[in-house]
Amino acid sequence: MASATSDPERLTLSSFGKVGKSSGEIGGLQDPLINGQPHSENYSLLSAILPFLFPALGGLLYGYDIGATSCATISVESATSSGITWYNLSSVDVGLITSGSLYGALIGSVLAFNVADFLGRRRELMVSAILYLVGALITAFAPVFVVMVIGRLIYGIGIGLAMHAAPMYIAETAPSQIRGQLISLKEFFIVFGMVLGYSIGSILVDAFAGWRYMYGISAPIAVIMGIGMWWLPASPRWILLRAVQGKGNMQELRESAVKCLCRLRGEAMSESAPQQIDEILAELSYISEENEATFGELFQGKCLKALTIGAGLVLFQQITGQPSVLYYAATIFQTAGFSAASDATRVSILLGLLKLIMTGVAVLVIDKLGRRPLLLGGVSGMLISLFLLGSYYTYLDNLAAVAVVALLLYVGCYQISFGPIGWLMISEIFPLRVRGRGLSLAVLINFAANALVTFAFSPLQALLGAGVLFFIFGVIALVSLLFIYFVVPETKGLTLEEIEAKLL
Repeated sequence: MASATSDPERLTLSSFGKVGKSSGEIGGLQDPLINGQPHSENYSLLSAILPFLFPALGGLLYGYDIGATSCATISVESATSSGITWYNLSSVDVGLITSGSLYGALIGSVLAFNVADFLGRRRELMVSAILYLVGALITAFAPVFVVMVIGRLIYGIGIGLAMHAAPMYIAETAPSQIRGQLISLKEFFIVFGMVLGYSIGSILVDAFAGWRYMYGISAPIAVIMGIGMWWLPASPRWILLRAVQGKGNMQELRESAVKCLCRLRGEAMSESAPQQIDEILAELSYISEENEATFGELFQGKCLKALTIGAGLVLFQQITGQPSVLYYAATIFQTAGFSAASDATRVSILLGLLKLIMTGVAVLVIDKLGRRPLLLGGVSGMLISLFLLGSYYTYLDNLAAVAVVALLLYVGCYQISFGPIGWLMISEIFPLRVRGRGLSLAVLINFAANALVTFAFSPLQALLGAGVLFFIFGVIALVSLLFIYFVVPETKGLTLEEIEAKLL
């Protein structure tokens, strides 16, 4: 039989925490596509949150790697405290250490395109956790430079798989009433991981062989993530997709989906779960999910519309200047008279805390205000801040306060818009049968654009100057604002099936 039912799913029912009411991501349609009779869904709040927690650790490990690596490269180059004989690294070598995980993430995104629907969301996250663990240990115990780079690549493949599967798993298992909050919390975990990495790195940067400890700390977190994903059930939607596509016995897969749904919602769902599953099956048939997607279908009809929305958001997320703005953060604070800003790590921690606060704000309001208002408001603030930064570096260089305000405005607005909502929308917008492949393309575009902006920044800065560069980013932000206004739909409160049927 199909592998969906061979996995250990811990099919006994469990309930945690206080029972609440939800419109229901799985079943529980506020405006059902088939029977037209809305109803509410009981679910255990803690049971609904746990399926978010372990996938979100994949985001935390991604963010931690960014923060820790900024300090690890200092430690590994130290002649006195690196603990190695190959500390005299060239700029290319340091670049390989810094970007090794990014290259790996690109590889992971390509792999996800081919294996996502075969493995399923849960097992893809388990593989990711294993790669995180192996990559962290190889990097931490690397005897030579080449082995260290190999470890960084393996860890990066784990990042690519985790950033692909985690949004899907959370989106497919979360109640629609809190889906936006939970996926946005994944961005919160990424930022928290960055702050954690910067903080631990600053503590260990002068320790003997401190870089080994920085990377090794990821290992136990990866173990927790792997065990958690092994304990969690598979996505009922993935199981039902296999059922409607004929990849197993329909009745057995349906029963497995019911049991998984009960695990995800607690005992409060035990009586209504079969009805919920039958409604999803009916809706999957109604919106023609029976046929397995081909590569060409991604570029046709509603799949092309979903790809345009998803790819456009993650592309603008990267090319509206975030790496460039943060690059100037320490200089801006120093110019304004903040002496502590001479330590780039302290600046990173300060901005990381601001990111955490603003991401928390987005988490609290995203399912109340909706995606579009936060995107439009946040990107408008980014647009203003980019033109202020361009003006500062062009003809307002004696007004450091303008640059500080613009910097803080940019970071805050990014974290209530592109930061969390880019990942949220790509997990929501793709039809189920192409969700695995579509999201892998979006993640690939995200990491590729990240690499492009990172590598092109220094040459463009030397060629054009900072002022012109920020004005260019401002123009791109304006284009992204028009894209959001005319192309990106509102998905607040809709189930994934409703999004496909009504918005694509």
